[in-house]
Amino acid sequence: MEEAKINYGEALHAWIVPEYVQHDRSRLWYIIASVVGFILIIYSFFSANFLFAVIIIVGALIIIIHDGQKPARVKVTLTNEGVVIGRNFYEYGELKNFATVEKKNENIKNLYFEFKSALHQRLSIPLDGIEPNDIKTTLLKYLPLDKERTDIPVSEQLSRLLKL
Repeated sequence: MEEAKINYGEALHAWIVPEYVQHDRSRLWYIIASVVGFILIIYSFFSANFLFAVIIIVGALIIIIHDGQKPARVKVTLTNEGVVIGRNFYEYGELKNFATVEKKNENIKNLYFEFKSALHQRLSIPLDGIEPNDIKTTLLKYLPLDKERTDIPVSEQLSRLLKL
């Protein structure tokens, strides 16, 4: 059965991105992660916090299973009504602002959307092969620019550093 096409407005820009960043982890990374995980599990038993041990084990299993898969490719489309990422649509009315961050020496070129609702996580979209100024010019018609964001968020920096 064919899926019904939903009209999200006129497409202004479209590109394909990986669903998530896949980090190259060395054997040393796995050894250190295993030692840290083992120490945390031992600590959880000595502190009688068995739920913490379960969380550590589940987290390790997720990393192991996730590492064996390649990220899916999803289409990002900016329209005159909002942003489409894969099967998800976000109206401009839901979004607070946007920012583009480009660090050529670190090979970073990202688009960020902040939501009005604190319950939504910030959207981070790579701009591989896309000119940030073109995206900025288009989005300024619909959203304010976050001029204070000049670097990637701390959470993303930690994720890159720890290869999570």
